[in-house]
Amino acid sequence: MKIKRIEHIAIALKNMDAVKDVLANKLGVQMEYEETLPAHKTTLAMYPIGETYLELLQSDNPDGLVNKWIAERGEGLFHICLEIEDIDAAMVELKAKGIRFTSDEPRIGHGNSRIVFMDPATTGGLVIELAELPKDGHHGHGHKEAAE
Repeated sequence: MKIKRIEHIAIALKNMDAVKDVLANKLGVQMEYEETLPAHKTTLAMYPIGETYLELLQSDNPDGLVNKWIAERGEGLFHICLEIEDIDAAMVELKAKGIRFTSDEPRIGHGNSRIVFMDPATTGGLVIELAELPKDGHHGHGHKEAAE
């Protein structure tokens, strides 16, 4: 399995407006795109910093993963996402090494990427997401309009 980079670091927030303000108006980091994941009632905003993004997550679903995480652990670091070349091969390799996943198959996530989460019980408690970005290179671009 080839890990290409840390694709993003996700931050779970009750209300992302204050952090958006700090990133844009204090640190000068401009949002690349924002999208809504209707199935999860979650909004995410992606801020590029070098080759990595900060992903801000806010959910309107009180029973959703983001709000459950915040209730149990507070706002802050939610997960780390690693960009990989082949998510299917990575899952086979990692399963052989004792890693379990929260789902049997990858699903479509941020920026139309194929994603899967490792079961934190098999990663020392750290939530790790694997992402295979679209082959056409359109990760993130144009998704703000689609989300509105």
